[in-house]
Amino acid sequence: MKFLIFAFFGGAHLLSLCSGKAIYKNGISKRTFQEIKEEIASYGDVAKAIINLAVYGKAQNRSYERLALLVDTVGPRLSGSKNLEKAIQIMYQNLQQDGLENVHLEPVRIPHWERGEESAVMLEPRIHKIAILGLGSSIGTPPEGITAEVLVVTSFDELQRRASEARGKIVVYNQPYINYSRTVQYRTQGAVEAAKVGALASLIRSVASLSIYSPHTGIQEYQDGVPEIPTACITVEDAEMMSRMASRGIKIVIQLKMGAKTYPDTDSFNTVAEITGSKYPEQVVLVSGHLDSWDVGQGAMDDGGGAFISWEALSLIKDLGLRPKRTLRLVLWTAEEQGGVGAFQYYQLHKVTQPWIAKHLYIRQSVHSQISTSVLGDPLLSSKLSDRGIYLC
Repeated sequence: MKFLIFAFFGGAHLLSLCSGKAIYKNGISKRTFQEIKEEIASYGDVAKAIINLAVYGKAQNRSYERLALLVDTVGPRLSGSKNLEKAIQIMYQNLQQDGLENVHLEPVRIPHWERGEESAVMLEPRIHKIAILGLGSSIGTPPEGITAEVLVVTSFDELQRRASEARGKIVVYNQPYINYSRTVQYRTQGAVEAAKVGALASLIRSVASLSIYSPHTGIQEYQDGVPEIPTACITVEDAEMMSRMASRGIKIVIQLKMGAKTYPDTDSFNTVAEITGSKYPEQVVLVSGHLDSWDVGQGAMDDGGGAFISWEALSLIKDLGLRPKRTLRLVLWTAEEQGGVGAFQYYQLHKVTQPWIAKHLYIRQSVHSQISTSVLGDPLLSSKLSDRGIYLC
């Protein structure tokens, strides 16, 4: 419900910026913002009915219970895994049984990476087992592992300044957490930057504002022409500890073992369902989430919650017997964690027949309460949003 409330009030606030001004299309005035505001207000009773059904009616807790059943039954859903394909088939059946329209699967070729067994141990100045999680698409180490001295840095700039010290070492990044969008570059690019200066491997402080000795995982990206080196995330606590040791001039040695391996791409599907529009069926309002997850959790938050809330949006409208003017389309992406693979291939498949997907505004809120927006092809609207504290991804 947070997403729906945010989208409604955020949109109303944006409309108020230009109240009374006409909206132009091809130089011809169509409607004023005031007229649009009045139309939105006219749907008040419908909005109340949807809220009452979701909060107090038979749909109360339904999305939560549906999600719990899937994650308890299937578990983690890593790209390329049998679990992911089982989840896709279950959701295909669920959407059909829910009475939604045009339920179908659209084929996608997706990456298949597995982490294998992995471990890290600090050998000097004392024995200490380091919790790690290999990053998606990372290569593995030799079977005997990599044993090397550590170079601790807090930024890419520091790594460049100390490039002569990095050769033959394991680079440990202890970058401060600023926000996700700025700090995640160390996870995605840390291995590449370390490899450029001759490092044997990289360990990255987890991209998190808080930690309970919990390493995070996520995707990382290699670069053509740069040697591929093993890379993993470590906990905030271990990154801070090694940073303190290094500041005292203490030599740190780590043994890193990773059994990660990449297999050939495999077949998967985006899962699609609709409620066909009554007046403008060719115009589509798309809601979505992704079914895949990482392998070290059940994927309830990322992104089971987003996927099932999106499904619930269509279920609520169907249950009330409402027929929107425009088609509502649900897409449950595959292989989002590997770089938005499912969404990219969806775009490639539909951009010719449905060019609207190349120019639109979307506002989304994850279950982590992180709101992001994107405006494609409309710099003026982008500017208006950012001026009001709504920043673009």
